Amino acid sequence: MIVYAVLFLGTVLAVIPWIFYRIDVYFPAVHLEVGTFIRVLGGALFAVSLLSYLFSSYVLTRQGKGAFVEFDPPTELVVTGPFRYMRNPVAAFLLSSMLGLAIALSSTGVLLMFLVFTGLANLQVRRIEEPLLRERYGRAYEQYCTHVPRWFPRLEPWTPPAGDTTIST
Repeated sequence: MIVYAVLFLGTVLAVIPWIFYRIDVYFPAVHLEVGTFIRVLGGALFAVSLLSYLFSSYVLTRQGKGAFVEFDPPTELVVTGPFRYMRNPVAAFLLSSMLGLAIALSSTGVLLMFLVFTGLANLQVRRIEEPLLRERYGRAYEQYCTHVPRWFPRLEPWTPPAGDTTIST
């Protein structure tokens, strides 16, 4: 799983952004310089988001008793840690890492990549992931969905009924 994570992150946060950055190189008219201070803020957003992604992935793997990938899904519904605030912290933090990278590089191309991936992630979650989770976890997942938003975090953490932190299948 570590190999998968490194290859995945290397592809999504290095190889693909490099390809999209070519837009700035080959079409300099679309490049928008944001300045050093904003770039530093983008770098900070990237770093915090990447660490949050890694933490969320760890929680999902550890509490869910399985990998955080659809071809080897967790065996338990995780409603602890960052999952108490939003249903998709792994994807949300990966997307915010992309946004931070776009800002840090002051790259129109990488910003375009972020927008494309945001749309694709939303489609993947709504059309594939959520129906599979509803099928896998049933009523427990439905209850979780009614209390925890998909993308934007709650201000207060949600506590599952009866103190359950994970719900077995």
